[in-house]
Amino acid sequence: MSQPLSHEPFAVGAASPALTQLPNQAGIGLKPEHFREILAQSPALGFFEVHAENFMVAGGPYHYYLERIRGLYPLSIHGVGLSIGGQEPLDLAHLARLAVLLERYQPESFSEHLAWSSHGGTFLNDLLPLPYTQRTLTHVCAHIDHVQERLGRRMLLENPATYVQFRASTMSESEFISDVIHRTGCGLLLDVNNVHVACTNHGGNAREYILGLPLQAIDEIHLAGFAEERDSTGAPLLIDSHGTPVAPSVWELYAFTLGLTGPKPTLIERDNNVPELADLLAEARQADAVMNRLFQRQPGQHALGGVPA
Repeated sequence: MSQPLSHEPFAVGAASPALTQLPNQAGIGLKPEHFREILAQSPALGFFEVHAENFMVAGGPYHYYLERIRGLYPLSIHGVGLSIGGQEPLDLAHLARLAVLLERYQPESFSEHLAWSSHGGTFLNDLLPLPYTQRTLTHVCAHIDHVQERLGRRMLLENPATYVQFRASTMSESEFISDVIHRTGCGLLLDVNNVHVACTNHGGNAREYILGLPLQAIDEIHLAGFAEERDSTGAPLLIDSHGTPVAPSVWELYAFTLGLTGPKPTLIERDNNVPELADLLAEARQADAVMNRLFQRQPGQHALGGVPA
């Protein structure tokens, strides 16, 4: 049976005594269908990530299992409902629930999306794009400042997967994200699949996009699968589906990115057509193998020959 990371377990609700950030290893999303198997097997893995909104209740089976798994592994909490890119004020009740959750689990990482998902009191259950203008930049920075002050921690901002662009935009997405990070001090969650999807859809160059980002601010990377459709003109249209394995083109872009940044905590995202745990662990091992190859690490080591896992 494989063994978990060698760090000491720590109590939920107390800051980790040894870890202040995610390890430079691969992790996977924590799915209910895998709860019992994870506890039975204790697979060797860098970390788990959960969606905040799935745990915004006081108790129940999700918390029962998350508390036990959190006692063994580093944790990333990923929000999808703050509507950081929206023009309206933040939902203070949602932010308060988020603060309670983060206080309870003390994750090594918290992240949200550069997108909007609510308007006029209606939650739209989608991550919608925004124009990249000075006015939008001011709103986004104000929201991030508010979130970071309320939570008492630095958040990571994830680049979006987009299917339309706005004529009103006065700067590129890379420029917009760079300005946000410079003004707010937040970090960057670089979703490599989203870069590939957006650049394919809009005729951009994915490597130039990444080179235009503040690479020193990247604290986590996401990898996921996409679905391929065709638009009304017959051109390729990629959809960020999170329902398939990571594509070869995304693995290639991931290796390019690591060559610029060094090893980074890397999440394998799979939210639809969730496979067996063994399949997700195999993709996580593939990400670790890329880092090991690029940086001459032995399997089971942290970045640059650090503490054995």
